[in-house]
Amino acid sequence: MASSIRKKNFKQNNWMGYFFIGPWLLAFLAFTLLPMAASLYFAFNDYSSLDSLDKARWIGLQNFERMFFNDNKYWKSVGATLYYVIFAIPLRLTMALGLAMLLNTGRNGVSFYRAAFYAPSIVGGSIAVAVMWRQVFGTEGLFNAAIRLLGLPTRTWLGDPDYAIWTLIALAVWQFGSPMLIFLAGLKQIPTEFYEAASIDGANGVRKFISITLPLLSPVIFFNLIMQMISGLMVFTQAFIITGGAPLDTTLFYALYIYRRAFENFQMGYASAMAWVLLIIIAVFATIVFKTSNQWVYYESKEE
Repeated sequence: MASSIRKKNFKQNNWMGYFFIGPWLLAFLAFTLLPMAASLYFAFNDYSSLDSLDKARWIGLQNFERMFFNDNKYWKSVGATLYYVIFAIPLRLTMALGLAMLLNTGRNGVSFYRAAFYAPSIVGGSIAVAVMWRQVFGTEGLFNAAIRLLGLPTRTWLGDPDYAIWTLIALAVWQFGSPMLIFLAGLKQIPTEFYEAASIDGANGVRKFISITLPLLSPVIFFNLIMQMISGLMVFTQAFIITGGAPLDTTLFYALYIYRRAFENFQMGYASAMAWVLLIIIAVFATIVFKTSNQWVYYESKEE
């Protein structure tokens, strides 16, 4: 009797759980799973976003063939995105770690500085900040005004192919608040006894950083690297607002090129194929980082 009552209660609890997660499941189905399935279908079709669904024409792998062999702008977008990721992500993580170590103290006013340094990350991806950044690096912007006061030559930063992408990299580095807080939380988990013992042994600050901080912080570095790499490969807003992909497509990032193909050229099938290739690129990069993590990520509880 007791067993049957427990089974009945268990079934009731299951239905109650399904009831509460039902809205999330419906939203996931409607706004994630179905769009992904539709984009996978469109990737193998010649389909314009202006046409009805019944006008999609199956063309097999022609979108991918065109992408890899007949579209020079595609490879420019790949090169610009990789250039951005290679430079922006290490610089942002380095800045974030350096500031986290400076703020990992009990001095007065540290809480204010933590909030101040985190603030750019709250608004950093917004349209308003991108517009502000475009004004700062404009021909008559604040940056040119500052270097003019120093007697240095000014430039058209956003119009120079050699410097335009670096304005976007500088914006990415400025948005270091989120990884900084994660690094700060990781630093607070490192026991102070390790540093005290190292000081007794005569280790200096550099040796403590290399032998204690980096190994014990490596899981946090690993997490930040994965998250920042994914967001870097999908960067869109900054290039769309600040440079529009110019000059000479040096800031034509992958996500921006997908947007142009889908909503400016209305080539939804081709854009869907590009999106799935981006998913594969992200998966490959993430797999490489995961596979190599055994060589540099240290887990204290890991059994030898």
